[in-house]
Amino acid sequence: MSNRLLISDAPAPTVAVELAAHRVSAVAVEFRGGRPVITMHATEALPAGALVPSLVAQNFPGRAAVAQALARVLEHVGRPRRIGLVLPDPIAKVSLIRFDQLPARRQDLDQLVKWQVRKAAPFPIDEAQVSYVAGARAAVGPDGPEAPVNRDGHEFVVVVARRAIVEEYEAICAGAGAHAGLVDISTFNVINALLAGASAPTADWLLVNVAADYTSIAILRHADLIFFRSRGADGDGSLADLVHQTTMYYEDRLQGAGFTRVMLHGASASLQHATDVDEMRRSLEERLGTAVETVDVREAAALGDRIAAAPALVDTLAPLVGLLLRDRGAAA
Repeated sequence: MSNRLLISDAPAPTVAVELAAHRVSAVAVEFRGGRPVITMHATEALPAGALVPSLVAQNFPGRAAVAQALARVLEHVGRPRRIGLVLPDPIAKVSLIRFDQLPARRQDLDQLVKWQVRKAAPFPIDEAQVSYVAGARAAVGPDGPEAPVNRDGHEFVVVVARRAIVEEYEAICAGAGAHAGLVDISTFNVINALLAGASAPTADWLLVNVAADYTSIAILRHADLIFFRSRGADGDGSLADLVHQTTMYYEDRLQGAGFTRVMLHGASASLQHATDVDEMRRSLEERLGTAVETVDVREAAALGDRIAAAPALVDTLAPLVGLLLRDRGAAA
C-alpha cells in the first residue's frame, strides 16, 4: 500500500524522523514492561534555506545539506531501514468538511471528498495526495471509522498535499537507506503525543504549536479535531491576536463552552531565549484568561538513561514520539 498522510495501514516503526525547516531530528522508542521508553535521539541543524516547506514549490533548495544531516541523524539512531516521517505543517492543507448524506461505497466517498476539496487546492486535484478520517460528527460503522455509514451529519478531517512534494521527502529518506512507511504532519503528532500521555486532555482543549517558520492552532473536543489553522511566521498580527480570534470563532461557531486545557508546544525549540518562551506564555494567558501549559513528552514516553530533559529537547521529541505512539491514544 502506498504511503498516505494521516492514514496508513503500515505497522508502526520504532524510529521516527522529522524534517523541519531548521533541523533534522530522529528518535527511537522501545517498550519496557509495556511502557514506551525513548532510547536514542539525534538532532542536526540545517543551514538557512536548505529546506523551505511549501505547499506548491520545491522544498529542498539545499538538498545535499539535508541529505548529509539526515544521514548523520540516522547513524546516531542505529541506521533503521523503516521509519515514520514527520513533515512540516505547511506542506499540506487541512480542511474539515461535512456531508449530510454519504454514498454507500467507499470509492464514491473518495471521489466526493476530492470534489469538495478541489476548489481550495492550489494545484490540480489529480496531482494531490488526499487522505481523510472521520471527524467529530461522523458515526463509526461496523467496519470502523473509515467506513461510510448511513446517518446524517458526517464530518471528516481531510489532508491535501501535492504528491510530488511528499515524494520529495520520501525520496531523500530512501536515498539515506530508510523507507518512510508512515507519513504525517507535525501538529497532528503533537496531538497524538498528548492523547497517548498519562493525563490526556478531555472535553474541549486548545493546542498552539509554534515552529520557527509557522504556527498551527488546533481545537479538539476530547480526541476529535474540530478546528485547525496554520499560518506562516510572516502572517499579520501577533500570536496572541491569532489565538484570540480562534477563541472567538470557537465560541460563536463551534458552540464552545470554554477550554479545559490550553497547551503550548514548540516555543522552547523555536525561540532563542527562555525569557521569550515565558513572555509568549504570559501573553497567551492574558488573552485567554486561563493557564497555559507546555507539552511534556514524558507524559507519553519515559526518557532513557543519560537523556537530559532540556526544554528544547522535550519540544523536539514530542511529534516524533506522537507518530510512534499514534495507535496508543485516540488518534486525531
